[in-house]
Amino acid sequence: MRTEVRDGVGWVIFSNPKRRNALTYTMWRQVPAAIADMAETSDVRVVALRGEGESSFISGADISEFATRRSTPEQVAEYDRVGTAANAAIVNCPLPTVAVIRTWCVGGGMATALGCDLRIAAEDTRFAVPAAQLGLGYRYSGIKALTDVVGPANAREIFFTARKYSAEEALSMGLINRILPVDGFDTAADEYLAQIAGNAPLTMRAAKMAIHAVGQDAGERDVASIEAAIQACFDSEDYKEGRAAFAEKRAPVFKGR
Repeated sequence: MRTEVRDGVGWVIFSNPKRRNALTYTMWRQVPAAIADMAETSDVRVVALRGEGESSFISGADISEFATRRSTPEQVAEYDRVGTAANAAIVNCPLPTVAVIRTWCVGGGMATALGCDLRIAAEDTRFAVPAAQLGLGYRYSGIKALTDVVGPANAREIFFTARKYSAEEALSMGLINRILPVDGFDTAADEYLAQIAGNAPLTMRAAKMAIHAVGQDAGERDVASIEAAIQACFDSEDYKEGRAAFAEKRAPVFKGR
């Protein structure tokens, strides 16, 4: 794993290019710290996850490790614990998160992308969850994340057939939000992320909290914290800046306070 910050975007990069960025146990363990570092960096407005290079977003879990990392009940439990913690860190990141996907998004790559708020993909990307071809069990949290996004019927087909889906199919079922061209992909992705990074951080934070609460049981919703986050928007310098920029017909410059 490595990270970098550019123009308000905090990049979390999965780097295992020899295996098309397949996720290792060590990489899973590094995810929470990487996400936390980005969330705590003052000039980061949006967190983007991508794979190293152009060969893949994430081609799944590194199966070569399964014999030593996932062969006993105790190892399976530990591996799943680490994977669950990684996905939880992505889901609970207070900043907007975007999976920037190209070429392959498979298995653990799908789980990682589903933890993000938004998913954009190159038009030649292929998606798959091959669990049924490997005989492994899939965590409930992963099944729920997929079902919440694509619905039960599509989730069943994805798991039961274990087939590869095109970017167009992924878009039609709501798995991704936007298809970008292969040529000029990086530029198009940067433009998409810049649009998010230029918006008011406090507004996006409050909106993310509220949207997340919609999927929770009523008893679990922290409505008071959401209301406080909304009020913080109205009390902020950014609210004054947004109104001034609108009146002056210029782009606002938000500071997150």
